[in-house]
Formats: sequence, C-alpha cells, structure tokens
Amino acid sequence: MPQSVITLNKAQIDKLKTDYQAFLIAPKSPYVAFAAKKNGTMITAYTSGKVMFQGNHAEKEASRWSTLAKPSVSKAGKKTSPKNSTLPKDFATWSVIGSDEVGNGSYFGPLVVCAVYADKAHLSPLQKLGVKDSKMLTDDQIRTLAPAIEKLVPFQKLIVSAEKYNQIQPRYNAVHMKVALHNQALYLLLQKIAPEVPEGILIDQFTPETKYRKYLQGEKHPVTDKLHFITKGEQYHLAVAAASILCRAQFLESLATGSQEVGITLPSGAGAKSDQVAARLLQKGGLDLLGKYAKLHFANTKKAQDLAKS
Repeated sequence: MPQSVITLNKAQIDKLKTDYQAFLIAPKSPYVAFAAKKNGTMITAYTSGKVMFQGNHAEKEASRWSTLAKPSVSKAGKKTSPKNSTLPKDFATWSVIGSDEVGNGSYFGPLVVCAVYADKAHLSPLQKLGVKDSKMLTDDQIRTLAPAIEKLVPFQKLIVSAEKYNQIQPRYNAVHMKVALHNQALYLLLQKIAPEVPEGILIDQFTPETKYRKYLQGEKHPVTDKLHFITKGEQYHLAVAAASILCRAQFLESLATGSQEVGITLPSGAGAKSDQVAARLLQKGGLDLLGKYAKLHFANTKKAQDLAKS
C-alpha cells in the first residue's frame, strides 16, 4: 500500500487534527494522537510526532502538509526536504494586509475570516494596544481589543454561519471554502483602501501555496499579487495578529448569541461536550435546529445522534 511519512511537532499535529475533524475515527493504540480516514486515505498521527498517510492518495494528502514538516524518511528510505516558506528580513515593518480565520475546527459557531491592513504608521499604535497572537490573550482581552482595532485600522470580516456553512459545504471542501473566503476578504479590503496599495499580503497558511492558487483559479476576483504564506502568521506581522483577534472576537460573540437563542451554552471546539450539547439540540428540535448552529459534516453529528437515542 502506498504510504508517506512526515514529522511534526505537537502544535502542528493539533492543526492537522482540526483539519481532519470531520474524518476522525477511534484510534486503536495509546500511542496514536489521532486517526482519520479521508477519501480512502488513512491518516495516523503518533504521539512521537510521526504522521503516516496510507492509501492510493497518500502522497497527495501528505503534500498538503509538506511546508510544516521536518525532513523525514519515506518507506523507500529517501529523505524528503520540504520547501520552507520564508519572508523578507524586514517584513514585520512593511505596510501589510494580513488575513486569518477562526471556527474551522469548532463544531458549533460560524467560520469567520478577517483581513486587516496595518500600514507602517499604525504598527506602533497596534503594538501599544497590546495586539499579539490571540492564543496568548484571554477571551476578555480579545473582546476589549477588537473594538479598538476596528477604530484604528481598515478591516474586512466575512462571517459564514453554521447554517450557511452547511449549505456550502457539499460543494466546497474545507480548504476550498477557506481559500474563497480569504480571497474575498482580501479583494474587498483592497477596494476599501484604494488607491493605497500594501507592500505585501500575508495569509496565515492553512494549505500549500500551490493548492491555494489552484483554488483561486475558480474565483471571480482572484487576488494573486504580493501574496506570502506562512504558518503562525500572527508572529510575523501585526496585521495577521490583529486579524486573528477580530476573528476570535466575532466567533465568541456569535457563540454567545447562539447560546441565548437556544437556551443552552454552545461550546467551542469539537470534543465530548459538543456531542452532549448537540444531542440536547437534536432532542429539542431535530436536525433542522442543530443545523442552524453546528457544522453537520463533523463526526460529532453521528455521535450526538447516538447519544440522543440512548
């Protein structure tokens, strides 16, 4: 059986698990961080950091993550050295549009994409506000920072509710959908700031650049110039950090609104708590109600249906 092996750190494996959330299956070993099966390809991530792809599309699927991987050895014994994304040395001081997304790995809530334009004049004010990687901030800090960022710099948010997500998802896989949304946010923001033009555009990387550009070919207004891609983009430019904060704030607000509407606290993430809450929604209003607040193609739906019957 064809197979490919790459080596990742824990944070990167968590990123893969989020991406494969809808395809997760129960692991058969305590040494397996997660296992998934997608289109006939078996993905097994081990606690050691090795990730094995097995099946007819193993090489293609593994190539999606090649920019994250450390050099590894394939079954044939050949070393593979993935191409590293690099940015210009002084990129952090450029006038840049940065884009990020939140909600892709959460069963409940919307998918939110945001682009922010941080020119050179606003880098210092953003820093003084306390803008940094949203993962280093509390939810209360994020809620406080977001309005201040929106007053300071141009931005463009796109919010895809769970209900809308469920309508789009059969036609767009998760990566294709994110490419379309990032591109649309960038295009609209470029219109807002015209005739000013950024020195660069930085996308918090979620797929290899070749695949991103492939999906761009089907977009009505593809933004193709000055694009840069790197994982953890919020660490390389304040524009991405600001975008991640606006995304997270909107996601939290949408979850809170949804919780009020159904009278049940909708959790973030896609763990056992989400299964339990989804089961309560199914008992309350069936799949129609659940589909207004949850991304139904996730494996959580089947688990919730089983819980609701018990």
